[in-house]
Amino acid sequence: MNIRHLEIFCLVVEEGSISQAARRAYLSQPAVTRQIRQLEVHYGTPLFDRTDGKLAVTKAGKTLYQYAKTITTDFRNSEEAIRRLAGKIEPHLKIGASLTIGEYLLPEILGRFKRVNPHIKLSLKIGNTPAMLEALTMNHIHIALVEGVVEDNYFDVSKFAEDELILVCSSEHPWEKKQEIYLKELLHERMIWREEDSGTRKIIENVFKQHNMLDKIENYMELGSTQAIKAAVEANLGISILPKMSVEKELKSGTLHRVKIEQLRLKRDLWLVTKSSRFEYAELDKLIAFIQSYDRP
Repeated sequence: MNIRHLEIFCLVVEEGSISQAARRAYLSQPAVTRQIRQLEVHYGTPLFDRTDGKLAVTKAGKTLYQYAKTITTDFRNSEEAIRRLAGKIEPHLKIGASLTIGEYLLPEILGRFKRVNPHIKLSLKIGNTPAMLEALTMNHIHIALVEGVVEDNYFDVSKFAEDELILVCSSEHPWEKKQEIYLKELLHERMIWREEDSGTRKIIENVFKQHNMLDKIENYMELGSTQAIKAAVEANLGISILPKMSVEKELKSGTLHRVKIEQLRLKRDLWLVTKSSRFEYAELDKLIAFIQSYDRP
């Protein structure tokens, strides 16, 4: 048995299929099956249940997966760390961000960080908050920057910024001449939402629940990106509540109009999420310090 056996085992567990794992590993299905059999002989117990043609992880397999994932991750990290120290590879930070942060805030921050640290390679993965936390759990990224609430004690979480959520309408909407409305006036409008997993949406829904309004507001449309929502609002298909940072250009150009809600200001915290590690990664610490001290113009 060697580290490759454990890597293949983890891949089969994560893919839920020997054929999919074989494709990901660029191996034949018999080769993957052979390595799994060798592991089962080594541990003296089945790691998968193959009843009725379906592949299910046994209790022993689930236990082994926890150890195997740590072992293979530490092995890859050790290779990367030693190669960095030997000057054979450049430092590479993998960053994950929820959609609004990744599209509207991070490009500016990472651009400035790269200018003072040109030797550090950066890559950015963007998705909703649950997807980014999953990527962090699976060690596909080193750090996640998200707007949704992180309730898992498995992570180290710290606030790095905040943003305001604002109500916007099109330049053709009757509210275009207004500066402020009453909260109850939203009941007569068509609301355009982000998808249900969106951190921004959860914050807004909680506020509406507190005012007993959530079930009374017309859920006119759900769109999977802020850009799509902005286009729909600009076309006067409805109104929306969006992060201020995402609509600054449209507010300046006049294609969107901000309307304040009387006695209501929606703010949200932005979170920096990492996993505890036994190993130091100086470049990651440098990026975290840069983000936490960044003063956005």
